[in-house]
Amino acid sequence: MTTVTLQFFERRPNLPIAESWAPVDHDADSCAEIPLIGNVSAGLPIEACSDTASIHVPSSMIRRNTYALQVRGNSMIDCNIFDGDVIIIERQESAENGETAVVMINDQEVTLKKLYIEKNGVRLQPANTSMPPIYLRNSDIRVLGLVMGVARRAEMAA
Repeated sequence: MTTVTLQFFERRPNLPIAESWAPVDHDADSCAEIPLIGNVSAGLPIEACSDTASIHVPSSMIRRNTYALQVRGNSMIDCNIFDGDVIIIERQESAENGETAVVMINDQEVTLKKLYIEKNGVRLQPANTSMPPIYLRNSDIRVLGLVMGVARRAEMAA
């Protein structure tokens, strides 16, 4: 059985997300288990489904309602969130303008995007200039949580 070494990054407050990641020092004794409940699309939204796995993360990254999701896609690369990363999410039902959030669309699909509240609804903005934004009505979305950290395979973090 192969052991995968993860490197953890925590979001520092009051900085743009692309510049806010700080490495988290930890050892096995300072880790706790959180649920890894499935995948989130960083691209086109994917059908919501949940798995029942878990991941050990540094205790300092855990708040009240913390869970993890595996990222699939490249729409958030300019925020330093890559395909294969595991994002650490704090469950929340609202987001500030410009926050990076996990959003459910029409109670079916889940995606990871920057959320912007606009006059005619919401804009889900990828952090990848080659991908277009998604425009929806406020009633079409539900915020599931905000990105607070990233776990990345150590060989990918260099």
